[in-house]
Amino acid sequence: RWVTPSSDRTIAVVAPATEQVWLQVAEATEVDIDRAITAARVAFDHGPWPRLPASERGAYLKAIAAKLGERAEDVAAIWPNEMGVLHATARAFAGGVGGMYAFYGSLAETFAFEEERPSPAGAACGLLVREPVGVVGAIIPWNGPISLIALKLAPALLAGCTVVIKASPEAPGHALLMAEVCEAVGLPPGVVNVVTADRAASEALVHDPRIDKIAFTGSTEAGRKIGAVAGGRIARQTLELGGKSAAIVLDDYDIDLAADAIAGRACDLTGQVCAALSRVIVGADRHDALLEALAARLGGIRVGDPFDPTSQMGPLATARQRDRVEGYIASARHDGFTLATGGGRPRHLNRGWFVEPTVFGHVDNASRLAREEVFGPVLAVIPARDETVAIALADDSPFGLAGAVFTHDPDRAYAVARRIRTGTMSHNGLKLDFSIAFGGFKQSGVGREGGVEGLMPYLETKTVLLADRPS
Repeated sequence: RWVTPSSDRTIAVVAPATEQVWLQVAEATEVDIDRAITAARVAFDHGPWPRLPASERGAYLKAIAAKLGERAEDVAAIWPNEMGVLHATARAFAGGVGGMYAFYGSLAETFAFEEERPSPAGAACGLLVREPVGVVGAIIPWNGPISLIALKLAPALLAGCTVVIKASPEAPGHALLMAEVCEAVGLPPGVVNVVTADRAASEALVHDPRIDKIAFTGSTEAGRKIGAVAGGRIARQTLELGGKSAAIVLDDYDIDLAADAIAGRACDLTGQVCAALSRVIVGADRHDALLEALAARLGGIRVGDPFDPTSQMGPLATARQRDRVEGYIASARHDGFTLATGGGRPRHLNRGWFVEPTVFGHVDNASRLAREEVFGPVLAVIPARDETVAIALADDSPFGLAGAVFTHDPDRAYAVARRIRTGTMSHNGLKLDFSIAFGGFKQSGVGREGGVEGLMPYLETKTVLLADRPS
């Protein structure tokens, strides 16, 4: 049910293309966080949800999927106004936002929540039982809220958990839409709770001992702090963090094809994608040709209003984010790297948090530009002496979220993919498959989201040894 906030504090959401207030929502305080956790705790400890048959929970998930399909236009309208994604992109994506809920709804019919196992310990019946981890605190970032909520909420609900969703102050719209959807399908009281809060109230969620598990997507810096708190009280956690993914262009692959594929994805969400191929590693003898090809493509991108159908890239999400991106561009200039295109703000736009697609060449893999996540449309092209060095450069990163290898030889692609310590490695382009699994090595996170692998972190494994077989 919708409740009256504990204070009259509000959060103003500013549209990144106009710099005008688009939405105002209530700001949750520590009191509101406490109320949400209490509701979720009571629902888990005393409510029907964890004790329902998985098939019944699956039916609710399928109902959520259907209801989200009815709200596709709302999903598409909210996203550009909160983080600047092109409306055309949002509309194309919105029709499928229920897919994750439908997947886990169907998984309810096939997943083994209870299995009989042989027991050399002498039990007549040995059971491996998977039970819900408990109350989940799901902390959602601003770049893709509707899908990042789904990657946490759908498996948590199937597992039998109750959830507190903490929306970001920059982009609360999709979380509130999910609250409407959950209310509409009739979830039992306290199963899903939605609050929008800034840092202080969010920290209360992480510290509260009634939260059994934290599921977080965001920066590695924030994830490190959350992980330390959760680890200190032995709370379960999945952390999907930053990336600095490498595109390795091998010597047999066409320069123009590589440039088309890399540039074609560089402006997705204005580069505000954790898995973006932001490092491009290529043989030194072909570096200049690829740099020129990337610059030609990205230099022609039409930057503008996300609701203008002629725009090919919208603004960054916030003024703070543009300052961050411009700081990295200034650092790369200072380091003397070759600026092939971009590097500034579009001259034809006098408001909004816009920045030009930018490509630097002859980048040192040890530099800030190559090692830190920019989270904007900025590419670093890095020369490598040979394939062995290219692989070493790709793996020489604190991150390991995604990557790609460009070659016409699938055997070479497989060999390179197995040598890179990263969560997803794709062939001839950036490909992500959340029906299998998504997550990172190294400082890119802990655990996996999506697919059967994404359900496991919401379950605890129990061994039951019985002297006689139950009826």
